Parts: sequence; C-alpha cells; structure tokens
Amino acid sequence: MELRALLLLPLCFPGHPAQTPDAKERRSEGSTLCIQCPYTEQDHYRRQKAWLRVRDDKREVLVETTNPSQYPYTTRATKGKVTIEDQHTYGTVVITMTNLQAEDSGTYSCSSLSYNNSYVPLKTISLNVFKGHPAQTPDAKERRSEGSTLCIQCPYTEQDRYWRQKAWLRVRDDKREVLVKTTNPGQYLYTTRATKGKVTIEDNAFCRTVVITMTNLQAEDSGTYSCALLSNDYGYRQLKTISLNVFKVLHRWELDSLSVQCPYSTLGHSTETKVWCRRQGQTGCKAAVRTDYPSTRRNSKALEGRTLIQDDTQNRIITITMKKLQAQDSSMYACEFYRRSRPTHIMEVQLSVSKRTQQYSAKELGNVSVQCLYNATDYGAVSKAWCKEEDGKPCTILAYTNWSTSRTPQQGRVTMQDNTQQGIVTVTMEKLQAQDSGVYWCALYEHNHLFRMVEVTLNISDALDETTLSGTAGTSPTTLSGNTTALSSNVNTIILISGVLSILFILALISSVTLCVRRRKQLKRRGTRQEEDIYEKPEDIAQLDGTERIEGPNDDSKDLKYVTLNFKSRLSSEDPLYCNVEPSQAHRKAEDENVEYAVIALKQLSTNDKG
Repeated sequence: MELRALLLLPLCFPGHPAQTPDAKERRSEGSTLCIQCPYTEQDHYRRQKAWLRVRDDKREVLVETTNPSQYPYTTRATKGKVTIEDQHTYGTVVITMTNLQAEDSGTYSCSSLSYNNSYVPLKTISLNVFKGHPAQTPDAKERRSEGSTLCIQCPYTEQDRYWRQKAWLRVRDDKREVLVKTTNPGQYLYTTRATKGKVTIEDNAFCRTVVITMTNLQAEDSGTYSCALLSNDYGYRQLKTISLNVFKVLHRWELDSLSVQCPYSTLGHSTETKVWCRRQGQTGCKAAVRTDYPSTRRNSKALEGRTLIQDDTQNRIITITMKKLQAQDSSMYACEFYRRSRPTHIMEVQLSVSKRTQQYSAKELGNVSVQCLYNATDYGAVSKAWCKEEDGKPCTILAYTNWSTSRTPQQGRVTMQDNTQQGIVTVTMEKLQAQDSGVYWCALYEHNHLFRMVEVTLNISDALDETTLSGTAGTSPTTLSGNTTALSSNVNTIILISGVLSILFILALISSVTLCVRRRKQLKRRGTRQEEDIYEKPEDIAQLDGTERIEGPNDDSKDLKYVTLNFKSRLSSEDPLYCNVEPSQAHRKAEDENVEYAVIALKQLSTNDKG
C-alpha cells in the first residue's frame, strides 16, 4: 500500500504539460524517463491507454493497456524497456522508459483510445537523449527571471530507491548547505515530500525521480545547487548539479536613471576588482565600468561616461548607477568580481529602455508645433536641440538653445522655446515642405553629445488632414498631446473668395425678396384706396346742397377729410348709378349709358370734431 501511494506523487508541470517547456525532455544515455499524463475528462476514465512514437506523421504503438471492457482487464503493461500504468483513482497515466539511448530521441505521445478506434493525445513530448552525465551538459545551467519558478527532476537508480534520503543542497565556497530534505526511509515517520520556505522536494519512488521546486525566485538565489542522496554512513552522493542564474528585469524610459545594488557575501572579496559589464553573445561580457585599486578602500568610485560604480567594502555592496538612459542601452548586464584574473558572477540585470514617441501630420506651407517634456530639476540648465535623423548618419542639428546668447533661438524656419520652470521645450517649424517629412529628436545637447528626449515622426502631405498625435506601445505617460496648425495661403485665399461670394449671394437674395414684398404691398394698398373712394350715402341722394372740390394732394394738413357727394339731378330708384371706373372694369360702353358725374370735395374737420 505504501508503494502504491508513492506511485501517485505528481511531477512538476507548470501550466498545461503539452504547451510548456516540460514537454521537452533531455536525458543522458543509460538514464530513465518517467512521464505522467493526467486526464480529467470522464470520457477517458474507461478507455484504453497507449504510449505512441510519432515519426513522419505516423504513430507506432510501443505499449498499451487492455481495453477496460475486456476480461481480464489490466492497468499495467510492459513491452521491452517501456512500462505503462493507468491509475484510475487519480486520473493519471505513468510512462517509464529505462536505459535510454541516443536512438530513442524523438517525439512521443501519451494517448487514449476513443470509441471510433482513434487515439486522442493526452500529452506529447520531445525527447532528446545525449551522451554524457546531465550535470556536465548545458542543461545544468538554468536561467530564470525574478518571480518565476524553477522545476528540476533528478533521476536515480533502482539500488537507491528505498534506503537513501533525498536532499536539495546549495554549494557556496566549496561548502554545502542543506535547504530541504525528505526523512530517512528507515524512520517511522517516513515522508516523501517536504517543504521549507519556498523550496519543495518530492521523491517519486515509482519513477525513481526526485522533483525540486523553487518558487518566487530572486536575484540572490543565483548560485550552484545539487540534488543528492544522503546516508549516515557514506555522507552524500550527487545526482545532479545545476548553476542557477536569476536575473532582474528592469524597464526604464529614455533619460531615466538606473540604480542597481549587487551584494557579495564574502569579506575577502572586498579588495578584488569589481566590474559592471555588458553581455556580448553567449559568453562574452564587455566591461562598462570597473573599480581598480591596490588596497582596501571604502566607497571607491569610478566614472566612465554616464555610468558610476561604487563599492561599499564595509557592507559588501556594489552600487551601479546609469544616467541619461537611451534605447541603445537595452541589454543584459552583469555584476562580477575578478578573482585570480577570472570573473565570478554576482548578479545579472536585463535592462529594457523604451523611447518616448510622438507622431504629427501637417500640410505643405503650414506650420507645426511640437512640445517635449523633461525633468526640469535635472535638465533645466542643459541646452536642448532639435535634429533630424538620417539613415546611417548622426542626427543633424537644425536648431538648439544656447544659453550664452538667447533662450529662444531661431534658425531658418525652426524656432525653439525652452520653459525651464515647467520643463517643456516647444519647437515650431514654419512653411513646411514635403522633404521635411521624417524622424526628428527633441534632445539634450551636452558636451557635443545628443541624448534623445522624444522621437517625433513628422508627415507632410498636400492634403488637409486633421492633425494627429499618437504613441507606440512604448509611449511614456508624460508625452504631450500635439497641436498643429496646417493651413496654407492657397487654402486661405479659396476660403476667403468663397465666403465673399456667399455673402453677396445672400444679400442679393434678401434684396430680391424685399423688393417683391414691397411691390405687392403697394399694389394691395392702391386697390384698397380705390374701393374706399366709392362712397354711397342713400339718404343724401335727393339732397342737392351744393358742389365742393377735392383739395389737392399737396395739402399739408394731415387731418381727416370728409367727402360729400352732390348730385345735379334726382335719380329714380330704378335708374342706375355709376362711378368713374377703369375701362377694364366697365360692363358696358360709356356712350351707351346716361352717366351722371359727381364732384367730390374734401373738407377739413373742425377742431371740435376731431376724435
């Protein structure tokens, strides 16, 4: 029962096994491969399992269990040096290949036989079998970033299966420190799994493999480690030794500063030369700055360009400072000390420096204004420059601020203004041409060197486009929004003429409408007056008092006038009465009728009669 419990211990598979680096296995000749293939779907529970080798898209069954529906049903089968075991309780298939040889290298698949007699892969691995001991191969060197997890498998032989303790050791200065270990198999409380801090050791007796897991790795975890067997009588025997390198991953923007501390543990290293170097290729490392002194000093400094190294020999800490970072500074760096003219690794740093970027679009003969931010405290007193980048050539300076002459210099069509209080450089380019398209820099100009602040991409076209400003995946949060005026004189002229013509057309339209309305009112008023002039007073028809004349139209009086109609003869009720009318309004000819004429006279009202 105890042995079966050992068979069920899981190996270390971060993520899905078929999609992680664990799907690639490397073993030395004569060693053993032990693979676990979990299956979680209920459909695979009562299905046949198999271990296949894949060659040229063809699958060869190396070993398989019998069909669960057949009798007798077996969950374990061996063929040659390959063994398969289906552990239903834990939903896992365990594959073991012993005495591996170079010709065993290839692709393998742990599969389940479906109902239509096709194999469904549970896990696929790529196996590489090489000559030599694993600890002497490149697999013995492990590189991880801070915060990641290390998973190491250490196989052992059949003779070491029961009676030896397993342990994970750290080797420093030829001394071995036990970080975690299993209990002795001869003791009563025998455990195959133990955890101490962030390190876990697990002994899988069936696979004859020790699995080591280290979580949340940090730079100080870099060093040499060993997976070993312990014995009270014979000390320890190493199964596998690795060199672990945990590097920091740091991200910065251009013109930022970097400060890194590299602690070293041994006091005897205080007098040795310390180096901050830049990795070149797989093994090379070019020194960027170093400390060289014949005797013990504290806080020794060496300054080369923008990099400073400081060695605190009392606290045994090396401090590296890099200023005015640029994108080309992105690389892998290392802290090292030289012992007997040989470099010894302390810590590595992966530095990534991103550019601040802006993009502008403008029109020919227009203007563009660009604003670039900087740290006013650090770089307020430093000259600024505006330059254009060209392929294979240094950035050509078009304008720069010269504090000995002026703070707002102007060179040609380029004007620069530096607000040192807010840390803003404003660059204006006027009368833009098509050849002005390209990549520009806002840069610090110090000791005849340019240090880029912002990279600006300018696109000049002959079409009026809305000005756009955008950043790449690496745009700094401090990038200013762009504001470009891109109107040419030709466009201004066209717009002005169009505006004048539009105004004239509107005025003409308004005048026409006004005249038309006024004419209609006059015609209507004339018709109303003609109707008012026909006045009939029946009771006065028979009265013949006298004749009055209508006053002329030039009468200055504005008072109301009365009209009196005096007829010369009495008319009968049957005789018609006519007024003077237009010829077009007459019903009959004038000579056919007896026409009586009326004389109309206007009289002025007395003052008392006025309403």
